[in-house]
Amino acid sequence: MALNDAPLGKTSDYPASYNPGLLFPVAREENRRRLGLDDGRWRWFGEDLWQAWEISWLRPGGVPEVAWAEIVFPAASPSIIESKSMKLYLNSLNQAVYSSRDQVAETITQDLSSACGGAVQVTLLSVDESGKAVGRPRGFELIDNEPVSDVVYDYAPDSLSASDGGGIVTEHLCSHLLKSNCPVTGQPDWATLLISYTGRKIDRAGLLRYVVSFRQKQDFHEHCVETVFTDLMSRCKPESLTVRARYTRRGGLDINPWRSTEAGRDAGPRLIRQ
Repeated sequence: MALNDAPLGKTSDYPASYNPGLLFPVAREENRRRLGLDDGRWRWFGEDLWQAWEISWLRPGGVPEVAWAEIVFPAASPSIIESKSMKLYLNSLNQAVYSSRDQVAETITQDLSSACGGAVQVTLLSVDESGKAVGRPRGFELIDNEPVSDVVYDYAPDSLSASDGGGIVTEHLCSHLLKSNCPVTGQPDWATLLISYTGRKIDRAGLLRYVVSFRQKQDFHEHCVETVFTDLMSRCKPESLTVRARYTRRGGLDINPWRSTEAGRDAGPRLIRQ
């Protein structure tokens, strides 16, 4: 489907009944080819963790039930799901009757897996269950106060560099200043960026300048994280690398992609802006 056919930026009717056809997949391949992945496939590891905070349905007696969900899309899936279409789809469950929470989770799992072309994992949680909110993960060093004067607001991957001397280091770096814009509506998307690596020491002032340069960049959350990951790999050449972004909520959803050279990673803890 062409992106201009997506529900983003258009007036949409509130769905009156369950409708998985509302889900709008967006192929990952075009962005990955732009990143230099000639076959359009992701070569490393990763997932997209969505937190959906507005989920409701009807019990058999007609009384509503509410929940929130953790939804994990594999980075290897052919498509992402456009976020407004996800919101409309989840709203289409509001007047549907389900016998149990498990039935709801199974329905969402099947619909999202079919739409994105990969095996999606869905966990429904009570609104009394909440992840622990923290300012930023322990052990991460904030780079936002590095002395940078020559900031730019146009995407600048040439800002990245790593030291030629000093040996190999392992660092965990954090910035709360990642901002990009929706490629359809132009609305701002805000995130905390988390970078863990082993390799030659990355210049922190240059890294901060690079993060700020996303300020006017138009792209989806998943594409931004893959851009950061591939830029760091190509320009700093770390031995190992994990890039996470914890985005703030919009439309009852937050999207938290991670990409890594290592298996067994995850999206990290929920942050206070979420």
